[in-house]
Amino acid sequence: MPLTTIDPGAALVVVDLQKGIVSALTDAPVTAAVKQATHLATEFRRHGLPVILVNVTGRAPGRTDTGRTANSPVPPAGWADLIDELDVQPTDHLITKRRRSAFHDTGLDTLLRDLGITQVVLTGIATSSGVESTARSASDHGYHVVLATDAMGDPDPEAHRHSIERVFPKLGETVTTAEVVDMVEATR
Repeated sequence: MPLTTIDPGAALVVVDLQKGIVSALTDAPVTAAVKQATHLATEFRRHGLPVILVNVTGRAPGRTDTGRTANSPVPPAGWADLIDELDVQPTDHLITKRRRSAFHDTGLDTLLRDLGITQVVLTGIATSSGVESTARSASDHGYHVVLATDAMGDPDPEAHRHSIERVFPKLGETVTTAEVVDMVEATR
């Protein structure tokens, strides 16, 4: 389905493109997703649209079947640093999350509302985790959600495909980076 529009109050939200995560995922689809996400950040900045860069430094305290808990080993220094390719700018907004969703206890919703944002364009890693959780929260908060699916990656190709094909169409508009860039050009 083609992208309807880019709202005057649109922001790019880039989820978890940080050194510790990206360096562990060196396959071609993730590398391509990083390239597309950084391209979107460049284009949003060029058009004066907000760029929100999200990293993660924690996880929920509950036990899981995968054995991950809040008491898991502390990641090494620099693990949560944003990747150099994002070329962080002084105008970017930085959000640090400690759960899957970039909205949970971070102030992201307040920031977006203060900026007059009505639409979020989402990218990042992992599609089925941080990105999907953030998309669900954005939808629950009433934002128009755009999911740039070629600017997302996941260590599990099946989970990535499930999010894109089954979950995201229920939460927003699924599009390519090129469609977003073209629409930004057409509406600015």
